Amino acid sequence: MRKIEAIIRKTKFEDVKEALLSVDIEWFSYYDVRGVGKSRQARIYRGVMYDTSSIERTLVSIVVRDKNVGKVVEAVRLAAYTGEIGDGRIFVIPVEDSIRIRTGERGDIALYNAEQEK
Repeated sequence: MRKIEAIIRKTKFEDVKEALLSVDIEWFSYYDVRGVGKSRQARIYRGVMYDTSSIERTLVSIVVRDKNVGKVVEAVRLAAYTGEIGDGRIFVIPVEDSIRIRTGERGDIALYNAEQEK
């Protein structure tokens, strides 16, 4: 199992969500996050200077079976792409175990409903 975390532009969230649904990922978490990138600039709005080095992004977090990692990463990458600086990052992290609280099932089986595989 792997955990895929993608930090993407807020404007690309709907595209990424649709891409995940198209590769049969129906459950994931997402969070509004702030980060600091290489870009350091100040913008002036109505005479007040604002530091824009803190960037608002969305973090998408998905745990998938090993066999689905490649297609999920590619779906997110393509959907989040604009070609401009600041498109984001994707991280793939090993997951040791997963447990479904309701049934106590462990491992891959805890990530999906076995009835749907039939």
